Amino acid sequence: MPARPRRPLAVAVTGSIGAGKTTALLAFARHGAAVVSSDQIVHSLLATDPEVRALLVDRWGDRVLDEARQLDRAAIADIVFSDPAELAFLESVLHPRVVKEYLGWRDGLARLERPPDVCVTEVPLLYEVGGEDRFDAVVVLTAPRALREARSDVGALDERSGRLLPDDEKVRRADFSYVNTGSEEDLDAFVVSVLERLRARA
Repeated sequence: MPARPRRPLAVAVTGSIGAGKTTALLAFARHGAAVVSSDQIVHSLLATDPEVRALLVDRWGDRVLDEARQLDRAAIADIVFSDPAELAFLESVLHPRVVKEYLGWRDGLARLERPPDVCVTEVPLLYEVGGEDRFDAVVVLTAPRALREARSDVGALDERSGRLLPDDEKVRRADFSYVNTGSEEDLDAFVVSVLERLRARA
């Protein structure tokens, strides 16, 4: 019987807007983890999935298409930004497809001749959508609001904040947490320490 493919340890990075998730993901990649972000998957679905395009155009009409008749992310954002019902519709279309794409990516890593030992995914609303069970470990990044505002779009921060679990609850449920108030080098050192501990499990 052939050996069962060795699946990489699956890690989610989550936290509030401006906490440094993308920077952490890049650090994980630099230190040998396979990485992907949920936002990357969403952008790919909006650009290439004909079913997604059809569902969104059926709901919102041609106003969500650009001059090339492709889905316009900015136009979609304008619709859902302040309308919870429309945002819920968009998430109902995208969320199951993001999960399917992520799991396919992870399964593909396991079939490689030399699979990575760790794969890391940035998932902004991990706990809010009940997605933590798909991962072996969760890393939560936090930072004071003033610092997060300086790093991000304040409007997006306000729009999403009411939907997020409090940071202290996410930290309580996470396997690793980090208050990201220092330099990128400090964050990089934290990522290295997480990888060392994860690889010790393998």
